[in-house]
Amino acid sequence: MSDFQEFPEVVQEVRGALNPGRLKLQSNSIIFKNNKTGKIDQYPGTDVEKVHWLKRARGHCLKFLLSNGTIHRYDGFKEGEFEKLAAFISKYYMVSLEKKDLSVKGWNWGIAHFTGNALEFDVDNKIGFEVPLSHVSHTTTAKQEVTLEFHPNDDAAVSLMELRFHIPPDPKDTEKDLVQEFYNNVLEKADIIQATGDALAVFTEVQCLTPRGRYDFKMYNTFLQLHGKTFDYKIPYTTVLRLFLLPHKDGRQMFFVISLDPPIKQGQTRYHFCILLFNIDDEMSIELGISDEDLQEKYDNKLQKEMSGAEYEVISRVFKAVTNRKITVPGSFFSNTKSHSISCSYKAATGFLYPLERGFIFVHKPPIHIRFDEVVTVNFARSAGTNRSFDFDVETKSGTTYTFVGIEKDEYGKLYDFVSSKKLRVKNINGKGDKAPYRDDMSGSDEEDNHDAYLERMKAEGKDRQSGDEDDDSDSSDESYNPNESASDVAEE
Repeated sequence: MSDFQEFPEVVQEVRGALNPGRLKLQSNSIIFKNNKTGKIDQYPGTDVEKVHWLKRARGHCLKFLLSNGTIHRYDGFKEGEFEKLAAFISKYYMVSLEKKDLSVKGWNWGIAHFTGNALEFDVDNKIGFEVPLSHVSHTTTAKQEVTLEFHPNDDAAVSLMELRFHIPPDPKDTEKDLVQEFYNNVLEKADIIQATGDALAVFTEVQCLTPRGRYDFKMYNTFLQLHGKTFDYKIPYTTVLRLFLLPHKDGRQMFFVISLDPPIKQGQTRYHFCILLFNIDDEMSIELGISDEDLQEKYDNKLQKEMSGAEYEVISRVFKAVTNRKITVPGSFFSNTKSHSISCSYKAATGFLYPLERGFIFVHKPPIHIRFDEVVTVNFARSAGTNRSFDFDVETKSGTTYTFVGIEKDEYGKLYDFVSSKKLRVKNINGKGDKAPYRDDMSGSDEEDNHDAYLERMKAEGKDRQSGDEDDDSDSSDESYNPNESASDVAEE
C-alpha cells in the first residue's frame, strides 16, 4: 500500500458554497488545497480522533473529527473508494472508518448533540443534519426558543440565514434551564463578535425610535453594542454607511440617524436604520476609555479624554471619529415655516421629509433615504382628499415610486424651487419634462381631461334652466362672479 492517497476532484462546503480542491492523505498529515483561492489546509494525522463515511447528495463524504474539536468535511467520493480509504486510515491514523447513516424521515423533532465545533441533530438515532457552529454569526434566546443566525456568503447561490430551535422544558427536572444550556453551548463555539476589553465609550438609556426602546450604547474598537431590556445587537463599524444629524421641526429635539448595510435583524424584521432622538437642552459629560496615544494617533485628536456638551453633539462626535464616517446635516432648504423639514405622510405613518444636498430622507417610520443620483423623476400631484395639500412622488431607477402625501400647499413653491435647483426632472401630468404652472397643477388633475357624461348632462340641464328663467336672472347681482378668477382662487376662499 502506498503511503499517500490523492483525490483531485473533491469539494469542500463552506457556508453554502462548494469549493473544489485536491485532497491528499499522507502517512503523517492531511492536506487540502482550494483550487479557487489557493488556500492550503494542513493538519497532522495524529490529531485525527474519528473519521466518518456519510452518503450525501454529491456522492459520499469523508468527515474528520480532530482532537481540538475541529471538523473537516470533504464531498465527492465514490462508493468503491471506501475499502482503500478504510485500510489507509486504519494503518496510518490508527482509527477505523465508520459508516454513519442519515435520517431521511423528514421529521423536524429530535435530539441535539454538540460534537466538536458542530451541532448534530439526530432523528431516530440517525443524523438528520449538522450545523457548523463556526458559521453562526449571532444567537438569541426567547422563552423556549434559541435562534441561530449565519454569516452570509456571496459565493453561494442560496444561503441559510437563520434556524430556530424550540426546546421544551424537562418534566423531570423543572429547575434545569435547557434553553440557557443550549445557548451557552452554541455561544462557546460560534463565530460571534465578543466584547473583549473595556469599552471606548458607554452611553446609557439612549432613546431609540428604531429599534424602539431605550438602549445602552457600548462602543468598542471594532463594533457597537446595543443592549436593551429585551434585545441585544452588535453592529460592526464596517456596516455603517452614513450618519445623519437632523433637527426636529419643533426646534426642541434632534434626530441622529445611523444607516446600516447589511441591516441588523430581529426575527423577520430588518432595521436598515438606527434612529436616536435627543432633546436639544439635555447635556452630558463623559470620560472616554481611550489612551492619550490612541487619541492622537488613531483618532487624530478629534476626541478628548473628557467630553461635555449637548448630548446629541457629544454622541455624534464620538460616532464620527470611531466609525470614520461624515455626518450629513440639512443644507440650504428651508420650508415655509423656516424649518429644514416638511411634514407629510408615507403610507399610513406621519413623519418629516428632509430635502438634503444630495438626497431626500424621511424620518421616521419607515425611514427612507433616496439619493438624487438614483432619482428618475419627481411629480407634484393634487391630493385626493383636499385642495389644501398635495402629494410628492419620487420615482427611482429601480422602478420604485415613493409617494409622500398630505404636504401643505404653502410648501409647494419652496419644494419646487429646491427640486429645480437640484436639476431633478419634474414629471408633467401631460408626460413632458417641464412642469405645469402652480395654479394649473393645484386646480386640475388627470381625471378632468376625461369625458364625463353625467357632468355634460348637468351642464345641459343648467343651460335650459337658465334660458327659462332669464328675466329673474337679470335682477341678480354680479358681485359673486369674477371672470378672471381661477378655480384654485375660489377654493382658497
